[in-house]
Amino acid sequence: MAHTNGAVNGNPNTSHLQIPDPPQPPTYSLATLGVHADDPIHDYSDVAPALHVATTFRYPSDPDQLNPVDDLDIPNREPGSKVPGDAHIYSRLTAPNSSRLELLLTSLIGAPCLTYSSGLAAFHALLVYLHPKVVAIGAGYHGCHGVLAIYQRLTNCKIVDLFDEKSWDNNEGEGWKLGKGDVVHLETPVNPTGRAFDIQHYAELAHKRGAVLTIDATFAPPPLQDPFKWGADYVMHSGTKYFGGHSDMLCGVIAIGKNREGWEKDYWTMFGERLHLGAVMGSLEGWLGVRSLRTFELRVMRQSQNADKIVGFIDDCMTGVDASEDDKVVKRVVAKVEHASLQRDDAAWLKKQMPNGFGPVFSISFKTAAQARRFPSKLQLFHHATSLGGVESLIEWRRMSDNTVEPELCRVSVGVEAWEDLRDDLLAGIKVLADEAK
Repeated sequence: MAHTNGAVNGNPNTSHLQIPDPPQPPTYSLATLGVHADDPIHDYSDVAPALHVATTFRYPSDPDQLNPVDDLDIPNREPGSKVPGDAHIYSRLTAPNSSRLELLLTSLIGAPCLTYSSGLAAFHALLVYLHPKVVAIGAGYHGCHGVLAIYQRLTNCKIVDLFDEKSWDNNEGEGWKLGKGDVVHLETPVNPTGRAFDIQHYAELAHKRGAVLTIDATFAPPPLQDPFKWGADYVMHSGTKYFGGHSDMLCGVIAIGKNREGWEKDYWTMFGERLHLGAVMGSLEGWLGVRSLRTFELRVMRQSQNADKIVGFIDDCMTGVDASEDDKVVKRVVAKVEHASLQRDDAAWLKKQMPNGFGPVFSISFKTAAQARRFPSKLQLFHHATSLGGVESLIEWRRMSDNTVEPELCRVSVGVEAWEDLRDDLLAGIKVLADEAK
């Protein structure tokens, strides 16, 4: 166990550990930061950072350099520096690989980041810290709703529908009111359809009532979207998806907006609470995350561009005048395709919020549930599996893992393959379904 005597508010006082601010000038691009943002902390000559597996680290051999935790005072400490290589104590507090990952993420997101063992662990940590009495949440990942249900059982908080206008009224007569310290949680783009929502709109609604806006931006990481620019207070990611990008690691991320008064306290309190919640990344996952971020911008942009082109093709078939055989086949079995790129009525705000692309995830709804169930088995290049964000394309008959989704829907996570090959594979599968329906 880490030495925590003399802790502040039950949390360790480790002033030598500071929030990792972006180490590079802001003129560097996202692609460059992904490769070089951690250059200042290279302790060895290895070009590729080493995997450190230790769970505990030696204290200084010089007694004069031993600083008991009760001599340290985080709240009065200015954030800014990196975690020095000789400052690690216990890996539930900090560790070389996860600290390096947080440094990179802080540069890429532009806000101080904390990592967790999974996206749901990150969401849970955020609820524990904010401790809201009311949470307004809309559609989205069923796992977050599951975490929120557990939190409600422990705290008796009120859960209301983000998209119900009544949730924004004064409901004191019913014993609750969305107000100061409460949480408005918005997922955009939303799972599983890829539809986007106006962050600025919900920021104004939340802040007018003294509530905080938390954004799940998993489906649109940088460079696609910057929720802080539009008023978000906290941003979470399932780093398992695009930050990881290779379907081989679990990770959660919380980024804390520096536009918030007292953001340093937010960071350090959550840092200390993470020690006691125990939801830290393992060393291997931290190392894999650093490896993944080297190609982050390349992957995300390629995947998003692929999705835009594939969705555009399917939509053209759906809205065409049956000029081609492809149009006729698609219309025969596909009922609907959803993706942020198709929200034409929302172009005024959407192109500002997502200027570089609309995300690599979209959904296809078929005429029948049986067609949706059979469709993944007709494809060659799309693995039928849950999750998303990896370099390989995935498709999921979503009812396999989320019984709240209509059974006609398949979620598509587009990878880095040639988009023409993916288009042809989807079209071939649709043609098989069309032939079966004759």
